[in-house]
Amino acid sequence: MKAVARLAREERTDFAAFLRTLTSAQWDAPTLCAEWTVREVVTHVVDYDHLGFRELLGQALRGGLRLNRMNALGIAQNSERTPDELIARLEERLDPRGLTAAFGGRVALLDGLIHQQDIRRPLGLPREVPPERLRHALAFARFAPPIKAFQRARGLRLVATDVGWSAGSGPELRGPGEPLLMAIAGRRPAIDELSGPGAAILVSRMGA
Repeated sequence: MKAVARLAREERTDFAAFLRTLTSAQWDAPTLCAEWTVREVVTHVVDYDHLGFRELLGQALRGGLRLNRMNALGIAQNSERTPDELIARLEERLDPRGLTAAFGGRVALLDGLIHQQDIRRPLGLPREVPPERLRHALAFARFAPPIKAFQRARGLRLVATDVGWSAGSGPELRGPGEPLLMAIAGRRPAIDELSGPGAAILVSRMGA
């Protein structure tokens, strides 16, 4: 198994194990994804792995080729699934398939890592993300169109102080790798954990 695909599998394995620790109330709790509960975030994570090409194309057309609408359709179509069913679906697809296998599994790694943190942060359940996963996720995030990190981080030098990673040039935005990743992915609360002149620039680009 290639290195990034292995990391994606490990991230999904950790994600599934974490989800098994949540209470019923926590499954209905809010997340960093606007208007999505924990249940809806997990539904989104498992949705794309189970779509074949024709199903994916159909969902894209029904969503008007807009990612937000496509995501909403996927959640609506699977809204009746229980937490146990969602976890089982995640465990069935620990190895990325279909769309999430793109770029050597980087889509799955980035999506799983960010969304696990979307859930953990509001619940007050932090973790130490393995450095190798963070480095790959940060590098890919800068160019992954769906999360628009390129627009937020353009012209900035990003420095992850704890995992030995940096990229870009310009005013510096620095801090631990996890909040750095979450901030460029559009999660406003994470910016408070970063420093440097790039922080104010990033805030302005997020409409804050």
